[in-house]
Amino acid sequence: MQTSPYTFAIMPRKNTPESTRGSATETPGERLARLRKERGWTQVELAERIGITQTLLSDYERGKLRLNADMIVRFANALDVTTDDLLQPKGARAPLRSKPSLRVQRRMEKIEKLPPHQQNYLLKTIDGFLKGVAS
Repeated sequence: MQTSPYTFAIMPRKNTPESTRGSATETPGERLARLRKERGWTQVELAERIGITQTLLSDYERGKLRLNADMIVRFANALDVTTDDLLQPKGARAPLRSKPSLRVQRRMEKIEKLPPHQQNYLLKTIDGFLKGVAS
């Protein structure tokens, strides 16, 4: 009897030492955690986006629970990846960094609420700091 590659990918695996894991042996839970972290989200934030509790998300990430079809689709939509990417990515990929991290986004929102003259002063300060780092 042959098993589907998707069934195999969502079956929980025994924990193996980190040093023996490569991208080919990354479990769906580990992949889920990696994708969440690449976007700068906490477990609570992702759980809220898909309508589950943080504890449940933690259980999925640690492989204590198997991902069912509904949850795979919900996670894929929230993380803006395909279900195939979530289950069986095609090799190692560079981290997604098309959006700023959540920490940077929160600070940007606070900066946008400042009066224009304070925004300009702060941006000049940041520019001066970045020029010093680049030198």
